[in-house]
Amino acid sequence: MNLTLKIWRQKNNSDKGGFKDYKLGGVSKDMSFLEMLDVLNEELAAKGEDPVHFDHDCREGICGMCSLYINGKPHGPQQTTTCQLHMRSFNDGETITIEPWRAKAFPVLKDLVTDRSAFDRIIQAGGYVSVNTGGVPDANEIPIPKTIADMAMDAAQCIGCGACVAACKNASAMLFTSAKVSQLALLPQGQVERKTRAEKMVAQMDAEGFGACTNTGACEAECPKGISITNIARMNREYFSAVVSSQNV
Repeated sequence: MNLTLKIWRQKNNSDKGGFKDYKLGGVSKDMSFLEMLDVLNEELAAKGEDPVHFDHDCREGICGMCSLYINGKPHGPQQTTTCQLHMRSFNDGETITIEPWRAKAFPVLKDLVTDRSAFDRIIQAGGYVSVNTGGVPDANEIPIPKTIADMAMDAAQCIGCGACVAACKNASAMLFTSAKVSQLALLPQGQVERKTRAEKMVAQMDAEGFGACTNTGACEAECPKGISITNIARMNREYFSAVVSSQNV
C-alpha cells in the first residue's frame, strides 16, 4: 500500500503546530496502525529528521495510551484502540489524517502526545475503597449477585484512553468518570466512600475543565471497550443523592 499521511506536528505546548504531509510506501495490510507509524519514523530517523512522537505502551488494547484521532474519529474507523487497528481498514492510495486529542483538559505536549493526567487526578479524588488491613479475604467471602458483579466489571473495563472526551462535542469526561464511580458504587467494598466519592470526583472533573454532557451518545459509540452511558445516569443519581444528604446533615 502507498499512503499519504497528514500528521499534526507540534514542538511543544506553546508551539502553534500544524499538519505536515508524508508519503509512505510498502505498507502491509497486516501491519497495525502503530507499526505503520514505526516504519515512517524509521524512514524519518534515517533522513536525520525528528520522528513523529506518539503514545503507546502495551500494544494489546488494554492500557489506553495509543490515543490518536484518525480521519475524524477517535482511534480510527473501527471501534477499537489504535494499536489494535490494522492497515487493512484503509485503502491503497488513501490520505490518512492523524491528530492528537482535542480538549482543553488534554494539552498537547508534542506532536500526537497529549497530557491526560487530568484523568489520574479524577481517580485520585475518590477512586479508592477503605478496607481493613490484614490477610486477604477469600474471594467468595462477600456474596455479590451476578448481575451486580457483571455491571461492575463492565464499568471497570474502562481503560482511560480518552476517546469519550475526543468524541464529545463538549469534550466531556462524564463517561470516564461515571465508569470509575460506578465500578465501586455497585460493590459492597465501595460503600464506605460512596457519597463522598461521587461528590469529589465530579468536582475534580469540573475543575479540570471538561465540558458538560448533553447526551448525544458519541462517547459510547466510540468507546473501544463499549462502556455504556447508563453509567452516566448512575453517577448523576449518586451525585444528587450525595448532595442532598450533605445538605441535610
